[in-house]
Amino acid sequence: MAVMTQEQTPAVGSAAPDRGKGTVVLRGVTKRFEGTTAVDHVDLTVPGGSYVVLLGPSGCGKTTLLRMLGGHATIDEGEFLLDGVRTNDIPPARRDISTVFQHYGLFPHKSVRDNVEFGLKMRGLPRDARRRRADDALEFLDLTPMADRRPSQLSGGQQQRVALARALVTEPTVLLLDEPLGDLDRLLQLRMRVELRALQRRLRITFIHVTHNQEEALAIADQIVVMQDGRIQQVGRPRDVYRRPANLFTSGFMGDNNVVAGQVSAIDDGHVRVEGDGLTLLARHDATGVAVGQNLHASVRASCVSAEPAIGSGDTTSPERPNQVTATLIFLEYLGDIVKLHCRLPNGQAIVAKRAETDRTWDSLVEGEPVRLEWKTEDVQLLLA
Repeated sequence: MAVMTQEQTPAVGSAAPDRGKGTVVLRGVTKRFEGTTAVDHVDLTVPGGSYVVLLGPSGCGKTTLLRMLGGHATIDEGEFLLDGVRTNDIPPARRDISTVFQHYGLFPHKSVRDNVEFGLKMRGLPRDARRRRADDALEFLDLTPMADRRPSQLSGGQQQRVALARALVTEPTVLLLDEPLGDLDRLLQLRMRVELRALQRRLRITFIHVTHNQEEALAIADQIVVMQDGRIQQVGRPRDVYRRPANLFTSGFMGDNNVVAGQVSAIDDGHVRVEGDGLTLLARHDATGVAVGQNLHASVRASCVSAEPAIGSGDTTSPERPNQVTATLIFLEYLGDIVKLHCRLPNGQAIVAKRAETDRTWDSLVEGEPVRLEWKTEDVQLLLA
């Protein structure tokens, strides 16, 4: 990649000249380690200028995939296209891509300014041009007063901004972020994810962000890519992945879902009735891919389950009233903005309701006493995969 002078390259924070740049296309990308397949024939398109989060548990392949994009791991099969150019064999220093690693990788013996200049020095920019570009990046990220400090003299959030400045000063079209908030405390995580999202919108370049934190992914992504065992399970907008999980794994991974194994007992007028685990569920669903007698899973988000006191345990299910059940409140978990009600059916099946703290109905609930739980037909999601 030809090195551009400051005059040729827009300063950090300037409007991106081409919103189409930074488009990433993966076709059958695969990576193996000693017979273990870490990334298994991944197909994915990341639109230029978008914020995409690779989300999944430890060992699912998300960091390996990020390393292949950055050129820090080889691609065994498939191809990686950046803006239509096959990039598999292009060395990391010549890719128009920068990476922010989880532990930042700052040089402890160098000043903040020297850390930011490092990538430009490796690309052969003259000293004066490096200094101007670095100072622009420091100003853009509110780091100018700290330019002469060492990383050890900075807070975690400030060190992260230095790592961002060092990555952005080379004007990449794609920025890769590997668990960038993992080492920060909770309050700083909340603040920094807002700053990351705002930064991406200001720069309008492609961000690809790896995390195992569902809340983090939901808060910042344009699109979430859910991964398990080296494969993509679902790609979609945060609200779609959250509200309409595509399969059992995504439903279980994306927060507090009550997942019930059951069997279809009836299909009538756009509704599917499922019996299982001490519950009768009625879902609004067309007949596509569903048959009476079929075994499947049904999912209801905890936040969709309402709760009120019940007198006596009564029947655990009512054929005339699906989507309603009496359970025992085992534990009331107060979390500030929300309250989680951990309940149990007589057959031992656990079920969770999640209510807003301002919904004062939970005040009348008593641990060890019966509660009546109910949810709407449209809140039942059938998991056919």
